[in-house]
Amino acid sequence: MPYPNTVVFDIGGVLLDWNPRYLYRQIFEDEQEMEYFLTHVCSNTWNLLQDAGRPPAEGVAELSERYPHYADHIAAYHHRWLETLGETIHDSVAILRELQNRPNPIYAITNFNQENFALCLERYDFLNEFEGIVVSGEVKLLKPDPAIYLRLLQTHNLRAEDCVFIDDSEVNAKGAQRVGMHSIHFQNPAQLRDELKALQLL
Repeated sequence: MPYPNTVVFDIGGVLLDWNPRYLYRQIFEDEQEMEYFLTHVCSNTWNLLQDAGRPPAEGVAELSERYPHYADHIAAYHHRWLETLGETIHDSVAILRELQNRPNPIYAITNFNQENFALCLERYDFLNEFEGIVVSGEVKLLKPDPAIYLRLLQTHNLRAEDCVFIDDSEVNAKGAQRVGMHSIHFQNPAQLRDELKALQLL
């Protein structure tokens, strides 16, 4: 494949440090109970339903009916969602800034609830500077479904072979490969920098 000329970022885990434990360590005194809660109640599977476009309030209501003794804890996932964010991943954002000073277009594809993503747009200026973002909650598609990568390509008239997709999930990175994109499985900013240099993008 020829070298790509367009960079496509994932956001959570690459540019933003997201982990619900940041919130729930303030709520639970018992670490084991917190882990049970995040595994069996507000689980990744449940969270993905919101990332696929279900309104957070609806998800909270449905789960609270099933686990009424955790109703307040579940509600916090919605009302205190911003507290699930750590800091930006500074060195990754620095790489993004370097790329923005080059002629290569920069886009993003993210599994993110649309309401929560709107909160992030208000907080983090750099999220408003992509040439285009496909947000799963808005398009009702989730990575690694090929359709979400194709949505970006079709909307912005991009060729798959011209794009490199960066994601902290290996499954999602491989999803991009399946539609013909280059991909980088993000592990840390130093590794990302090296791989972008190898692709002659930095």
